[in-house]
Amino acid sequence: MAKSLINLTGIKKVFTTEEVETHALSDIHLDIKEGEYVSIEGPSGCGKSTLLAILGLLDAPSGGSYELNGKPVAQLTLSDRARIRNREIGFIFQSFNLIGDLTVFENVELPLVYRGMPSGERRTRVMEALEEVGMGHRAKHLPSQLSGGQQQRVAVARAVGGRPSILLADEPTGNLDSTNGEAVMDLLKELHRRGSTICMVTHDPRFANYAERNIHLFDGRVIEEGNSSRRSA
Repeated sequence: MAKSLINLTGIKKVFTTEEVETHALSDIHLDIKEGEYVSIEGPSGCGKSTLLAILGLLDAPSGGSYELNGKPVAQLTLSDRARIRNREIGFIFQSFNLIGDLTVFENVELPLVYRGMPSGERRTRVMEALEEVGMGHRAKHLPSQLSGGQQQRVAVARAVGGRPSILLADEPTGNLDSTNGEAVMDLLKELHRRGSTICMVTHDPRFANYAERNIHLFDGRVIEEGNSSRRSA
């Protein structure tokens, strides 16, 4: 039986200002096992990105417990969180977040530089990741010389180059047309087939069905959870 990679129990997130208290997440229970492909779906403002930020150690919950690889994250220092984000979590963002004056190769390499990986190993990892997403021939190009779909493929390569425990994808098709969006989804499906654990946030039911399991959020709560209706999308 696959081991639990992420376990959330009673997670809540409250944002407080002088005038109002906003409950972004309420009593979230979630278990993601190694090798799963999970989508978190719901309308804008329902708490999807807040939940993904907590999963990615970019934010902390106001209550509840979070275990990553069987270890509680509540007591982690800022430096511990940064180290785990670099080594255990691969991020894929809607806006690609590539650095414009770095080449494709250098963008994918940068997280490995921060890790202190030797240059020879970095080069091997980077080229393997770029070939995996079909972008090896663009290694010397700048992001501005690529289409949106190509930039997102490079962003996926950057996420998988460090061989993380889990890929977190935040609306990975949000800035793409339907054809490029489907191509990126097919790429994620192939990465999952090869063993990657993926948790993806989306508002698009078509793309949510690429996952094995769908979690529906509304007003910060899980209102429905079940297996995808279209596994072989």
